[in-house]
Amino acid sequence: MFVMRSYNRPYLGVAIFFFLFLQLLTIGSAQANPRYAAIVIDVESGDVLHQANADATRYPASLTKMMTLYMLFEALENGTIRLNQPLPVSAHAASMPASKLWLAAGSTITAEEAIKALVVRSANDVAVVVAEALGNTESGFARMMTQRANELGMTSTVFRNASGLPDNAQVTTARDMATLSIRVMQDFPQYYHYFSTQSFTYRGTTHTSHNRLLRNYAGADGLKTGFIRASGFNVATSAIRNDRRIVSVVMGGFTAASRDTHMADLLDRGFARLSMLQRGDWIAQADVLGDSMQLPDSPPPSDRQLAAAPEAIGQPESGERRLSFQSEMGVEMGSADDPIRALIAQADSPRATYQADMSRASSGGNWAVQVGAFNDPDQARHLATRAADQLAGFMRDLRVSVAESEGERRVFRARLVDLQESDAHSACNSLRAQGMDCMVVAHY
Repeated sequence: MFVMRSYNRPYLGVAIFFFLFLQLLTIGSAQANPRYAAIVIDVESGDVLHQANADATRYPASLTKMMTLYMLFEALENGTIRLNQPLPVSAHAASMPASKLWLAAGSTITAEEAIKALVVRSANDVAVVVAEALGNTESGFARMMTQRANELGMTSTVFRNASGLPDNAQVTTARDMATLSIRVMQDFPQYYHYFSTQSFTYRGTTHTSHNRLLRNYAGADGLKTGFIRASGFNVATSAIRNDRRIVSVVMGGFTAASRDTHMADLLDRGFARLSMLQRGDWIAQADVLGDSMQLPDSPPPSDRQLAAAPEAIGQPESGERRLSFQSEMGVEMGSADDPIRALIAQADSPRATYQADMSRASSGGNWAVQVGAFNDPDQARHLATRAADQLAGFMRDLRVSVAESEGERRVFRARLVDLQESDAHSACNSLRAQGMDCMVVAHY
């Protein structure tokens, strides 16, 4: 929050400009990017570790190609297609706009080359080649994709093409894209390693992936990026740490860099929370998150292990602590400078536009902000105190409470109490922007 203080006259005009700019940014942010959505899932349990607009309609962009690949993997498994089988390139396929492999009409590309081209190059011409090989026409293949997606539980998804190129009727949700990501891994573990491919050479030209998370985030081992102007920057990422796998989807990023920053931050927080859950520290997570996904049935145990990638992706050794993401320029990722995180707080509630009014002392009320629930009262108090410290810049005299719940098991709820309802919502929005989950509850 920008606070006006005493400035030397030469800097006063600059200060006033930035103040007005930030005010306009805050007021208009909810309308500035209605594209944002995200979800983070623990694959083993189906617990939703974070979500924002997870069921809101969004454009998939090139995340569509994960479904195209899913259909191709099914064809490989049932023998309709072979990995070394040449697939013909039609004039329609060759006419697709970039990104593309620049295939010539009348030429061919093998199914395995097509897989790599879709993952690494996100080639739109190759997507149409696959569509026509499996569905005769791209439109017919899109209907097949939609039907199969619905069968997989992706009930909010409609496909109109195989590439993700702009089409107002081609829509999905972050939750559906997470479902697809998990189904790809669980249904076709023998092909999942393709999603970790960083480069491939086709007819003398080497193509490099623009999925930088695979190179820069320890434990990330696959899936897909996507962008069209209407969607913003999308990414689906799977990462594993200490034998636990998380799948996360971010949609509507402002830039590829901010999208990757935010994804790294979500993964870091997801793994940190999983660690707490495994230790039994955070036993009442449903009090904060309250959601889980019905995941598909797991394959038989002998088939569950994902096939190893040709080149191992860097993963932290057991016990290694790596909870930050380093960009190629050495800037720490997952920081409070991520514009997407600021957008979440601003768009969560219209009350956020009045956050500047909260620089007063907290007044007595019957509402509270709950930030967690623990077995240990000291841990609960520590987290509540930390939340109060994070809000100290614009809200004074916050009262920390550790309330013991009734029941057979002792659970201690970490809360900031005695708030007015509007203040509680604004405080929770601010905490979310800083990476701390919370919820507003009545407190008497």
